[in-house]
Amino acid sequence: MVCEKCGKDINLGNEMNYKGKKMCEDCYIDTLSPTRTCDPWAVYTAKSFSGKDAVFNPVQRKILKILEETGGVEFEVLVKMLQMEPGEVKKEFATLRHMEKARGEMRNGKTVLCLW
Repeated sequence: MVCEKCGKDINLGNEMNYKGKKMCEDCYIDTLSPTRTCDPWAVYTAKSFSGKDAVFNPVQRKILKILEETGGVEFEVLVKMLQMEPGEVKKEFATLRHMEKARGEMRNGKTVLCLW
């Protein structure tokens, strides 16, 4: 069986049904609880726990390094540079956004991800 959202194989019996679509567990969770970069409660929580001594995972460190070296890139470019799935990059970037370490801004009519 194949996930109707991402196309990955699903073992029989492990599929999730949502509005008539058969999905893998990851796509089902993402559908029910999408990643939000602008979430005031998440920002408050992340800032209160991280402060100046924030600890970043390896992907977050790579994102911050890329943004520092380039001065900012479009999301699609960041995905290619990290060689990761767009959904995973979005989750990691959202965490950095909540910590107010990275953000998006408009440049020449395009959204560019950059350091805070």
